[in-house]
This record gives sequence, structure tokens and C-alpha cells, in this order.
Amino acid sequence: MPWELKSDRPIYTQLIEQIELMIFSGVYPLGSKLPSGRDMAQEAAVNPNTMQRALAKLEEDGLIITHRTSGRSITEDAHQVEMAKTKMAQEQISEFLEKMRLMGFEQKEILTIINNMVKEMNT
Repeated sequence: MPWELKSDRPIYTQLIEQIELMIFSGVYPLGSKLPSGRDMAQEAAVNPNTMQRALAKLEEDGLIITHRTSGRSITEDAHQVEMAKTKMAQEQISEFLEKMRLMGFEQKEILTIINNMVKEMNT
């Protein structure tokens, strides 16, 4: 999964989100060892300190575990990962709904648009 960083938002925030997506999608499976922070920073073309800060936040959130002698790994706690995944989904939906309301859509119209999109995706 390539790193897609944009200049419109803080790099630190984008790194956190992208690593979370890699965890949620299985790019980094539960219990797997992460590359070093320096290697990840090089791959993402960011300052190593920025990457370390993002990894520290993910550790604080319980998604990453630091081992004294063997680096970092993804938690094996599937419930923790599922809770973080659900939280991210809720945040995305909340942002979407707010934008739709600002555009003047009512709840029924939003649901109709979503249902039509889902039908199109399934055909």
C-alpha cells in the first residue's frame, strides 16, 4: 500500500490514518512485526521524528506494542483493532453526513443516494 500524503492536512495525522488503514486491511496483520520507524519514514518520505510521533500515538491508542529488544509489532487484541476500526468508520460517516447537510440534503435524500450507490457497486 503506497503512502499517499497530501499537503492539505498535517503529515502526522495522515501517517496515523494510513498506518491504521494498513492494520485494518491486514497489510499489517495482528501480531506482525513492523519495519523500523526509520525504514517506515524513508518509505513514506517523511522526517523520522514525524513517523516516530505517529507510531507513539498508535502505541498510546493500543494498536502498536513496543518491545524493548525486538522493535514494534501490531497488537494481537482483535477487539482493540475492531474498536479502532469502528471509531474511524464513525468519524468518516460523521464528516460525510455533515458535508451532505451543508449541501442542503435531508436525511431521506442522503439515504436514497447511498442506497443507489450500493446498488451500483453490487451490479
